[in-house]
Amino acid sequence: MVQPDKPDISHLEGQDPLKPVDVNLINIVRVPLTEEDNRHIRRKTDRRILVILIWVYFLQILDKAVLGYGATFGLQEDAHLTGNQYSLIGSISPIAQLAWQPFSSFLIVKVPPRILMPVLVFGWGVAQTCMAACNSFGGLMATRFLLGLFEAGCLPLFSIMTSQWYRRAEQPLRVAAWYSTNGLATTVAAALSYGLGHIQSDVLKEWQIIFLFVGLVTVISAPVVYIFLDNDIPTARFLNETEKLQAMERLRANQTGTGSREFKMHQLVEAGLEVKTYLWLGMTILLNTGAGVTNVFGPLILSGLGFDKFRTTLLSMPFGAFQLIFILLASYLAQKFRSKSIIVTLFMLPVVAGLAVLYAMPRDGSSQGALMAGYYLLASLFGGNPLIVSWIVGNTAGTTKQSVVTSLYQAGAAAGNIIGPLLFNEKDAPAYLPGLRTCLGIFAALVAVVLLQWAVLVYLNRSQERRRIANGKPGKMEDRSMQQQFHQADEGLAVENGEGEQQIGNNAFMDLTDRENDEFVYIY
Repeated sequence: MVQPDKPDISHLEGQDPLKPVDVNLINIVRVPLTEEDNRHIRRKTDRRILVILIWVYFLQILDKAVLGYGATFGLQEDAHLTGNQYSLIGSISPIAQLAWQPFSSFLIVKVPPRILMPVLVFGWGVAQTCMAACNSFGGLMATRFLLGLFEAGCLPLFSIMTSQWYRRAEQPLRVAAWYSTNGLATTVAAALSYGLGHIQSDVLKEWQIIFLFVGLVTVISAPVVYIFLDNDIPTARFLNETEKLQAMERLRANQTGTGSREFKMHQLVEAGLEVKTYLWLGMTILLNTGAGVTNVFGPLILSGLGFDKFRTTLLSMPFGAFQLIFILLASYLAQKFRSKSIIVTLFMLPVVAGLAVLYAMPRDGSSQGALMAGYYLLASLFGGNPLIVSWIVGNTAGTTKQSVVTSLYQAGAAAGNIIGPLLFNEKDAPAYLPGLRTCLGIFAALVAVVLLQWAVLVYLNRSQERRRIANGKPGKMEDRSMQQQFHQADEGLAVENGEGEQQIGNNAFMDLTDRENDEFVYIY
């Protein structure tokens, strides 16, 4: 007899209701799921999966952010850096990320997250720790390259995991939760640098103490990640068998599946032939060119306003706080109004205003307040990246295709982080006017690309409607994945076509791409 709290699937021949249902079966079985069940599973997922994503992403940003504070505590002088060598050290990490992306897209599909993530964490933690022992340009270049190489798979992996554990309506705030640690890590890096920078040592320089501390924290986090992380819903240890079925059911409307360990070449080819792939790539490069500027040269821009190293470090903390606020606000608005393109565009306007202030105001000490305000406005650009990430994963189905496109996102972010610091030459210090002028043009181009992507997605939805009609299905489909509350009412709707009844929603877990699945609805 089927237990009352178990989904009743006893009508399926040979199926034990107490055992987990495989993916092929869950395609056709509708598991009863209430809004209360939906919230319960989401809370459990947040406590286990989201907490790990937040902590690991925080460590990744923290390890990168301390380079700028190392510069304010004498790194350039102690390592005898000249000319553009500091810029090259800032750029080598994203160069490694860019070079490694083809391998990342493959590894993310083939290697389970519970293995891959701890290995990445341990690798970049060791690299960060070893930076403390470097006192030359060559040593810093080598360790920063390894740092970037191990960090390369982090964001694509996190993006795919978010899409495989959460409904599309929930994804913007979950992406924001881990991505917003950009701001938190910037603030913590400033606070740590301020505190650790006061330690007097005859053996270690201030910047070496900073690098050593954050590196060791990362290294000891790797085994903790391995102990608590789960690979996917079917093997989740924190869910019982009933909850696993319900967790799968609540993701049906996403139409993006819950993962596959098969790397499918035709999905890679499809991603490479789509216009929207390259528009997201262009969007990412443009946005992260500005992010690269603030990550590497932010503290130097502040010191160029006439502050000493300790004041510069303290004044960097509000910038991190503004990052956190802008990221969470942008993602909240995107979820509330079910729109990403408009919100991304709106959040680029403060960036343009901030760049204009930094470019136009004199550096004679009379405009420090305005210049500070202009610099803090640049934090608004960080509200764009999590929206682009959730926009990508919400509009890309198929595990291999998601891996390829999110890896391209990381490649674009890396390219932007390479380009950004190179726009700022030491001979232009402290105002860096040519670099600021170029950034103004970059963000104007970004708005144009966002609007073009919106138009492409509208066209693709109309194309999907024509395909559904041709296949005997309703042309217009309500996108339940973007509703704030879970609704199961019409899931499994059967429609008549020329060959008999056809059930809507059976494609959800077949690892089809968004182009292969005529029931997929694109979001803007």
